[in-house]
Amino acid sequence: MLKKLVLAAGLAFGLVSGGLVSGAQAAGGEVSLPKQSWGFYGVFGTYDRAAAQRGFQVYKEVCAACHSLSLVSYRNLRDLGFSEEEVKAIAAAYKVTDGPNDAGEMFERAARPSDRIVKPYPNENASRAANNGAYPPDLSLINKARVGGPDYIYALLVGYEKAPADVQLLDGQYYNKYFPGLKIAMPQPLNDGQVTFADGTQATVANMSHDVTVFLNWAAEPELEKRHRLGVQVILFLIVATGFFYAAKRRVWADIH
Repeated sequence: MLKKLVLAAGLAFGLVSGGLVSGAQAAGGEVSLPKQSWGFYGVFGTYDRAAAQRGFQVYKEVCAACHSLSLVSYRNLRDLGFSEEEVKAIAAAYKVTDGPNDAGEMFERAARPSDRIVKPYPNENASRAANNGAYPPDLSLINKARVGGPDYIYALLVGYEKAPADVQLLDGQYYNKYFPGLKIAMPQPLNDGQVTFADGTQATVANMSHDVTVFLNWAAEPELEKRHRLGVQVILFLIVATGFFYAAKRRVWADIH
């Protein structure tokens, strides 16, 4: 009886953990995500500011047409190295609804650094109507919301291919070898040369996918570098404290030994 319970528990754990693997579920099995080397991983990990700025450009010029970034304000972009004037100019390119004014009416004005990044659609229904019923998710926390995190986002962006002969796509569906089920409603968003980077970086699909993933990880975890610094400080403190208490212990018990 106990053996059956153990086997059942193991099977249940396998079923649950199977849904949490870092790979896309396909009809023929699991597809492992290609592992990338991210500079923000590890105890001393930091964000590549240049890559994050290029990633914001990719988001602004490509992704923002459908996907919102509702938890990020324009002023937060200063953390990526944008100057105050650059942030003001980026925000001023968008309009937001404000009010009411003295006459009790709502009005439009240029966005300010304190405003959240403007959404592409006023509400979910408008978003679905513009995307054949599909709802483009908000990208503020997408790197934390998807199993595989940044590896999954990168893989998804580079994973578009021509569908194999045995895969039938409906209208409005596209083949992506890293998307669960292989069929995705979002057309391939990135193509070579789609943007022009001011620093001369080549705008390949791989480069743009990498940079926008770095940017989206910063959007999801802007405090990551502070956590890493705090963790290092705590470890150093514990090492010093351990040495101090060990020396104190040796001094207190010296006469006994």
